[in-house]
Amino acid sequence: MLEQVTVFLENDKGRLLALTQALADADVNMQALTIAETADYGLVRIVCDKPKEAVEALRAADFRAICAQVLAVQVPNRPGGLAELLRTFQELDLNIEYGYCFSSDGGTAVDVLKVRDPERAAQALTQAGYTVL
Repeated sequence: MLEQVTVFLENDKGRLLALTQALADADVNMQALTIAETADYGLVRIVCDKPKEAVEALRAADFRAICAQVLAVQVPNRPGGLAELLRTFQELDLNIEYGYCFSSDGGTAVDVLKVRDPERAAQALTQAGYTVL
């Protein structure tokens, strides 16, 4: 499982730059970032190398930030890879609250998923043959 940083970010010019600069100043390296927006604010989710330090740096820079446990599951980077994982979730009666995916040049992708009981989900997915990071 991973600690993910979640930041509530006002939809104002320069706020995303300030967020990324605060992380850079704290020597935090991001591996993934996603933004969901509403009319008034964005919800930024970050996977990084030092999540606790990231939250401290962001709070010191007046951002509202928290850590949350998420699952990061490796899947084959090919058509149907995510569908197979989601079918496994359905068979195991596990609900996904939200998720996002990323891949690199290799043959695997990583699906980051927020579930209600990450410990149980990680055990079930491992038993089903998945690699939980």
